[in-house]
Amino acid sequence: MSARVAVVTGGGRGIGRGIVLELARLGLDLVVNYRSDRAAAEGTCREAEQAGSPRAIAIQADLAQIDQGQGLVAKVVQELGKIDVWVSNAGVAPAVRADLLNLGVESWDQVLGTNLRGPFFAAQAAARSMIAGIQDGRLVDPQMHFITSVSSQFASVNRGEYCVSKAGLSMVASLFAARLAEYGIRVFEIRPGVIATDMTAGVREQYDRRLGEGLAPLRRWGQPNDVGRAVAGIVGGFLPYATGNVIEVDGGLHLPRL
Repeated sequence: MSARVAVVTGGGRGIGRGIVLELARLGLDLVVNYRSDRAAAEGTCREAEQAGSPRAIAIQADLAQIDQGQGLVAKVVQELGKIDVWVSNAGVAPAVRADLLNLGVESWDQVLGTNLRGPFFAAQAAARSMIAGIQDGRLVDPQMHFITSVSSQFASVNRGEYCVSKAGLSMVASLFAARLAEYGIRVFEIRPGVIATDMTAGVREQYDRRLGEGLAPLRRWGQPNDVGRAVAGIVGGFLPYATGNVIEVDGGLHLPRL
């Protein structure tokens, strides 16, 4: 039987790269989707093959463009024959953190287009492909993973468009879990907390202090491989009787505390 195939959108850097490398250790073929940084994506592919992936390829697509997201699905099936695991990870932060009362339409459209609208329609195309693969016997334990954020629950009034996009993606995960269960496609929401990536580099000093003061009970930054291990654990079979679950990877940040 051929290796399982996983697609990680935005897989060249940050959390996406952490997911790719952990899935590589399970021996999956991997597609590293990227929007613009080809060098980073190809570098991640090389690392993935060194970590155990039989084959890792980089495919460019800007998921904010609906036709490109659908084209990504078609190209993966053309190149590798199927999609067993779809990881919807690609996302952007606002270019400028603006107070809610000054949030502009351009930033709203850019962030929601990349973080919510595009991922929904790409996942829709992936789901259709996976259903076809189930019907002809090509898939093993098909899964979809949506990487959201604690910002889906925590209000940050200086990046409201990001919070709305992640809250929407959380519902997208629930919708696909409900719709795809009849086919045996299991769907999970992975909800990271404060993770050390390029996206959070600009607030490093602020969160060094806040984490040290106990913002998250574990009092440390999360790392991309923390998120990667959560995805890999499910892909590796550790939650066989589950779908629609929210997996918090946030050092306990979500815990209500007095």
